[in-house]
Amino acid sequence: MNARATTLYPFVPSGAHFAEAIAFFAELGFKIAWRQPGLAGLRFGGAYFLLQDIDVPEWQTNQMITFEVDDLEAYWTEIAAKALPERFAGVKLRPPADFAWGRELHIIDPGGVCWHVRQAKPDAGTT
Repeated sequence: MNARATTLYPFVPSGAHFAEAIAFFAELGFKIAWRQPGLAGLRFGGAYFLLQDIDVPEWQTNQMITFEVDDLEAYWTEIAAKALPERFAGVKLRPPADFAWGRELHIIDPGGVCWHVRQAKPDAGTT
């Protein structure tokens, strides 16, 4: 192939409450890049996705998405202090842990999607 992919923008289901999902992702650092009825583009640094106003529990509880941050421990400290599981129904947080593939924390969003937040490697983006 002569062309190269440059970015991947997944569609993510919001679950039953679209506005609540947007508020939740704002707490994680995502800003609304644009919004129209039933769909919003959310960005946090280089991480970008399309939040779709749709509630399909079987999809949501089987979807996983990964994004990287430059300082996983600092990110954990920030989000853990926000008491997100107490403020948003269905939300779960799992602190950073080491895995064979690297260090990451886990977040279950209000719709049930599992987010893996990884520590970015210093040489990320060079390949």
